[in-house]
Amino acid sequence: MSHHEITREHFEQSSWDERYGGEGRTWSGRPNAVLVDVASDLEPGRAVDLGCGEGGDAIWLAERGWQVTAIDFSEAGLSKAAEHAAERGVADRIEFRQADLRTWTPAGEQWDLVTSCFLHLLDHGMVDATRQMAEAVAPGGTLLVAGHHPDDEHTGLRWSMPGVMFTADELAPAVDPEAFDVRAEARQRAESRHEETHTVTDAVLVARRR
Repeated sequence: MSHHEITREHFEQSSWDERYGGEGRTWSGRPNAVLVDVASDLEPGRAVDLGCGEGGDAIWLAERGWQVTAIDFSEAGLSKAAEHAAERGVADRIEFRQADLRTWTPAGEQWDLVTSCFLHLLDHGMVDATRQMAEAVAPGGTLLVAGHHPDDEHTGLRWSMPGVMFTADELAPAVDPEAFDVRAEARQRAESRHEETHTVTDAVLVARRR
């Protein structure tokens, strides 16, 4: 699907079930580079991957000793993720849950790492979602939220609908500065698409609960 075809319906469960329901992988299966950068030096504990899709990040964490809760609203995506986890021998380290992150709350549960990479919600919805994610971080734990920065030109996701893409500075007020050390950044990286390499910009929020 090109960015010209993206509508509000693209953000509904049925659209993602259709996307994940086909043969093969939608994504590469590799973990997001920003997660690797942030989490590689963390002591493994309990992690939650919000918007886990086909499970690339959750599987990478599980292979490194984390006990992972992987959450998505797409049944088809969760099914694919469970299959891939079994293929990699880490199914016993990942609990898959279906939930809509537009309304999800941690309900008092906390994790040592709360991560959400390239989840995008309509109508500035990532601000409220980030607030809920921060509530889910255990003392001494880490929050990572990463997404496509509005300055991106080459990802195919520069949508015309306002409030979908975000900067880390826009998300930072959702995290209590009295409880967290917060770092908000725009990070550039190289990405290969269609046999060409472009520089893309990610919005990256990293917060550590004291």
